[in-house]
Amino acid sequence: MKNLFNFNKITELVHETKKIVANPMLRSDIHEKGASDYVTAVDITISNFLKERLKAMYQDIGFMCEEEENGTVQKNRWILDPIDGTTNLIFDFQLSSVSLALHLEDEIIFGIVYNPFTEETFCAERGKGAYLNGQRLYVSDRKISESLIEFSSGSRHKENANYAFDIAKEIFMDCVDVRCISSSALSVSYVAAKRIDGFFEKVLNPWDYAAASLILEEAGGIISDWSGNKIQFDRPSSIIAANKSNHAYLISKIEISEARKNKDEMQRVKYINA
Repeated sequence: MKNLFNFNKITELVHETKKIVANPMLRSDIHEKGASDYVTAVDITISNFLKERLKAMYQDIGFMCEEEENGTVQKNRWILDPIDGTTNLIFDFQLSSVSLALHLEDEIIFGIVYNPFTEETFCAERGKGAYLNGQRLYVSDRKISESLIEFSSGSRHKENANYAFDIAKEIFMDCVDVRCISSSALSVSYVAAKRIDGFFEKVLNPWDYAAASLILEEAGGIISDWSGNKIQFDRPSSIIAANKSNHAYLISKIEISEARKNKDEMQRVKYINA
């Protein structure tokens, strides 16, 4: 079934979304779904455009998209974030991407992350390597003391902010510096491209990481949840994405932080009940 897909044509479709992103009327049409959680007419238009075109080409493949969070999850499906980094888009930060993955027979077999502002296309097909605008990608071999690490606390999960920033502070003391660009698909792709050396976030949805996860793996990197388990694509997950050395470091650092958090919570409960 894999051979039925024309990934060059699919890449061309994703590139066509640039004209939608560039439309000032669509970008200024903004709605707030929740606290610090926005959707623009760009998101909706890209979602409708890609869904319509892909459905016409591949009628038996389902669709999983951020703007359709309550939809039925089909086994074989496209996983789309029409704009990963909507807040960046609203503020013209120019670090936003269209992220599209194909989930087939229980695995991601194709992923593309496209930044229309920079014309950078990160893509991968399972078993065939990862590429940026045609150039092969490989993760770095830098150890933590030589590394840049990306993190996010998640603007929709501010209850996790203190915890995430505490972990980031500890990691900051061990690495060169930390970053927070707020586009998870780009962050994981940047690990694949050696621009950063690790990324972590507590809660992400499959459309945030599905495409980039394959790009990272095909570049020789590792992606898992915070416990080191294989990530899932039908429900939210925590994420650690890094080269081999830094993945082990981040797992260890987060395990220590989780143990400390649990201990503090037990002491708090014990004090309240005393």
